[in-house]
Amino acid sequence: MSINQEKYKEILDELGDKRKLIAVSKTKSVADIMELYNFGQRDFGENYVQELVDKYEALPKDIQWHFIGHLQSNKVKYIAPFIKLIHGVDSFKLLQEIDKQAEKNNWNINCLFQVHIAKEETKFGLNEEELGELFSGVKKLENLKNITAMGLMGMASFTDDLEKVRSEFKYLRSLYDKYSTLNIQHSTFNILSMGMSADYKIAIEEGSNMVRIGSLIFGERNYNP
Repeated sequence: MSINQEKYKEILDELGDKRKLIAVSKTKSVADIMELYNFGQRDFGENYVQELVDKYEALPKDIQWHFIGHLQSNKVKYIAPFIKLIHGVDSFKLLQEIDKQAEKNNWNINCLFQVHIAKEETKFGLNEEELGELFSGVKKLENLKNITAMGLMGMASFTDDLEKVRSEFKYLRSLYDKYSTLNIQHSTFNILSMGMSADYKIAIEEGSNMVRIGSLIFGERNYNP
């Protein structure tokens, strides 16, 4: 079997009923995904648009697809008809395009705002000022009628310094607490998505209610054609 069933069940037990597991299936085959699907998993995360579209077409339609990578505005139209949640909204321009494509499909698209919490330059995301502009009226979030802001997502630094990871998660939690209390149109702020295979336990301790885990369940990724 390609799926680590014991680890999958262990993670589900750790998460409990109040937290959601997104199984990160990028580079994994349809057969691998079906194996986990048959264990009852329905939420899967993908990083690449074409790979996601291909898998959507090949797999059962009750799967809830999450786009967790860096999304380019010109690719939104390909996933707009079926996507459950876009995790990495990192600009108002991207948000406007999501709204536009959702309207074309007579659809509402759920979004998480990605916040840049790591010190690594390679990570995408909004800074605290840009996030504030989305909710202050400066960027007119209320004019986007086909998106729902569901919460925040962030990725901690890739480091062995666990206290650094914890401090970054604490920072994101503080922003989540700040904005989840606001009554804002087109916003249902109830998701704090943080934590991956290497740091999800710390993320849970710091308040995450959605984790994105791939390699612990599927094994290491295969990037070869």
